[in-house]
Amino acid sequence: MLSADFANLGRDVEMINQSEADWFHLDVMDGVFVPNISFGFPVIKAIQKLATKPFDVHLMIVQPERYIDAFKAVGTDILSVHYEACTHLHRTIFAIKEAGMKAGVALNPHTPVHLLKPIIADIDLVCMMSVNPGFGGQKFIEHTYQKCAELKDMILKANANCLIEIDGGVNDLTAPLLLNAGANVLVAGNYVFGSADPTKTISLLKHLFSNTTKLS
Repeated sequence: MLSADFANLGRDVEMINQSEADWFHLDVMDGVFVPNISFGFPVIKAIQKLATKPFDVHLMIVQPERYIDAFKAVGTDILSVHYEACTHLHRTIFAIKEAGMKAGVALNPHTPVHLLKPIIADIDLVCMMSVNPGFGGQKFIEHTYQKCAELKDMILKANANCLIEIDGGVNDLTAPLLLNAGANVLVAGNYVFGSADPTKTISLLKHLFSNTTKLS
């Protein structure tokens, strides 16, 4: 939703409701962990009143553990925190689960996937950044394909039930390659909202994938 028209937010929320997208992906930035500020609880509450699909919230903030209960209160279904922002990641993951949400861990482009090996069986989703976090519309980082394949192999070897989400630079060219590399969830923001017909663009992306792949 970071790429939506905030002057017409209700219209864009309803478009997502009526589209083939599976989730609402909400990027929350604090201007500290990343060099940008997005939106907070008032905007999320406004979206919640209209949304009919699950909330996938990606926290790009310092000390995310302070806000776990608050994000549950505004309807979050999946809450992802950055590996790089959590001193006590294991504790934070289980606090998210105890609050009644699925727990995700996000990785910056430079962070190797093997660092998640000790906890891969405990998390529900890995949000792999394929651009540097903070701003939409950035160029896709090609190394993401290899990282995605490495993460998929690690998940299979651990017999874990963890989804791989790719966030950044998703379009009709990168999406099939990401799926082949093992991705399950694709976040498409600028590519969708910047198109002439966002609903059609979502449909075209969705039909590139198998029925088990989710688009948000």
